[in-house]
Amino acid sequence: MDFNFTEEQIAFRNAIRRFAEQEIAPLVEEAEEKEKFPLPLFRKMGELGYLCVGYPEEYGGAGVDKITECIYMEELNRISAGISSAIMVQGGLATNPIYTFGTEEQKQKYLVPAIKGEKIGAFALTEPNAGSDAASIKTKAQREGDDYVINGSKTFITNAPICDYAIVVAYTDPSKRGEGINLFIVDDGTPGFVKGRKLSKVGNRSQETGELFFEDCRVHKSQMIGDKEGGGFAQLEHDLMIGRMIYAARSIGVAVAAYEATVKYAQERKQFGSPIGKFQAIRFRIAEMAMLIEVMRSYTYKVAWLLDQGEKCMREASMAKLFCTETVQKIVADAMQIHGGYGYMMEYPIQRYWRDARLYTITEGTSEIQHLIISRDPGI
Repeated sequence: MDFNFTEEQIAFRNAIRRFAEQEIAPLVEEAEEKEKFPLPLFRKMGELGYLCVGYPEEYGGAGVDKITECIYMEELNRISAGISSAIMVQGGLATNPIYTFGTEEQKQKYLVPAIKGEKIGAFALTEPNAGSDAASIKTKAQREGDDYVINGSKTFITNAPICDYAIVVAYTDPSKRGEGINLFIVDDGTPGFVKGRKLSKVGNRSQETGELFFEDCRVHKSQMIGDKEGGGFAQLEHDLMIGRMIYAARSIGVAVAAYEATVKYAQERKQFGSPIGKFQAIRFRIAEMAMLIEVMRSYTYKVAWLLDQGEKCMREASMAKLFCTETVQKIVADAMQIHGGYGYMMEYPIQRYWRDARLYTITEGTSEIQHLIISRDPGI
């Protein structure tokens, strides 16, 4: 394994960093304050090929590998975790099932416009009583002739208030726990598809999150992803493996943002006649932050490399997600401590990194779930 980035990866990192600093950074404060995603950004990123970078050029994507996707997520989260969260769902959970398991007709109807930023997608899995245990969902899709009638409710759904379509996870055969699940594409405006409350969050506030309800929502059988009933759980596992790697990369981005802000603050803030960065207690804490970021990067990019080799690496992806999401908690807490009272003030971005990072040990499988997955095959 070569630890050096290729020339193409370096060029991509420089390009996406410039874009994020010039085009996304000026939007962050207003988006956070109003809790609204800046919608024109979808089209702008789509036009530049920056929205769904992992898909082949034939569908409008950039065709990058998983390592480059990690670079992409790190750079976006360095600027805004909330905005990058909406972009992450657009380029992953709301499109990957269509690309991996969908028909060519579904790809042309949903994937291509999503890559262009013309359609916004959501992924509707979580329910009021089903989170980490995805197999316990209650939403059902009952076959009636050439249609499926969907009934159920979803919550904590990223992009729900602004989506043009949602990929809905439902049971076609509730008697088969997990195995009786299928995924359906449901367009906004379909009778029975109701958008509920927009939910206000502690962090990631520029990402719009909400509830979705399905009340005798009728969709044609052609809207089902996959060619047979059942098997949807395997589709979910594929997406979750990639998603956990992405969350590790997201954690790196927020950690880097907190680290950079802390180094700058430590150089400028003076106490007892010297910059606080001259004090050993502060220097050692900052040194540990730098060390942890490098460890986070090393393992996350190893998992990305494994995925690029076509390996199934759910255990390794869970390890990366667990380590990075837990480690970023320490990094942002140390950054907050070094900033002192200023870190707790809303005018300084460190409080946003602190709030945003807290989500990461909860979503895409809690830390407890990652422990469970890893412990199934300890390799001892």
